Amino acid sequence: MLFRTICTQDLDALLALAGEAGVGVTTLQPDPERLAGRIAASQQSIEGNPELGEASYVFVLEDEADRRIVGSAAIEAAVGMQDTWYNYRVGLSVHASRELGIYKQLPTLFLTSDLTGSSELCSLFLLTDYRRDGNGALLSKARFLFMAEFPGRFAERVIAEMRGVSDEQGHSPFWESLGRHFFKMDFARADFLSYVGSKSFIAELMPKYPIYTCLLSQQAQDALAEVHPATKPARRLLESEGFRYQGYVDIFDAGPSLECSLDDVRAVRKSACYDVLPVTAEPKGGSAWLVSNRRLDDFRATLAVTRPLENTLPLTPEVLHRLQVGGGDTVRAVPLAPAKVLIKE
Repeated sequence: MLFRTICTQDLDALLALAGEAGVGVTTLQPDPERLAGRIAASQQSIEGNPELGEASYVFVLEDEADRRIVGSAAIEAAVGMQDTWYNYRVGLSVHASRELGIYKQLPTLFLTSDLTGSSELCSLFLLTDYRRDGNGALLSKARFLFMAEFPGRFAERVIAEMRGVSDEQGHSPFWESLGRHFFKMDFARADFLSYVGSKSFIAELMPKYPIYTCLLSQQAQDALAEVHPATKPARRLLESEGFRYQGYVDIFDAGPSLECSLDDVRAVRKSACYDVLPVTAEPKGGSAWLVSNRRLDDFRATLAVTRPLENTLPLTPEVLHRLQVGGGDTVRAVPLAPAKVLIKE
């Protein structure tokens, strides 16, 4: 399997993936014009040196056996620099009366833009048949090697908005209990309008005062900061890299936002650069490593069974071919961990 930067010829495949993703994967909507724009923006970001708020990078996972695109992933270099970025911050309101003997701690939701300027991991989707053999880890974590190689292109804080709870028809209990009262539209429609940049309606229609979650339906309360079943493996992968929920949720489906400092992401912190050592077979005692080339214009990553030998990394001809590197080149690599995450996927 090959993780690489997207190209113009991948549009039809990306459109097909978006059609499979379903409602709730906000940044992966089956809109040909929008997806073509995202591909163009990614290519422009790689070819130039744009401001953080204007840069985005889109990647795909390719099954080299039949040249099929089976997954996608992306990074927005800095969110909210052009359009306001909204989240709910989950807080706590205390109501007490000593005379009546009443003490209540009530969770509340505050509309904020606290995550503005963060780099965002987004558009992560992998076809069901390929959610095995470490493919999910490759698709999700290879982005960190890209960020480790080019840290100046990203913010200090990295976030990932997880897909919230919804049923097979795309109905969100959180949206039905809260958002629908103010927007008078389906969850899918609001999610799409947010994706295409029509975000002014959020500020115009969303209540400006704290919302007491106890006034929501029990289903909506249960969905707060929970993820869609299909998103649980992605959450585990990010948590294995150091990401944590810090009290921010999506305003539409209440999915949690996970956060981590870029320097504290495990794959960034523990990755290192090695000289390529071409070998004919995988070295004895090797383990699964995530390996990438170091090129901005043609970034590639893959999984390899290997182990470092001082400053060199033994790589087989198959891996060298995927990465388009050879003797005399250097690669960036990091061991995959923990192994139990790969099994669950």
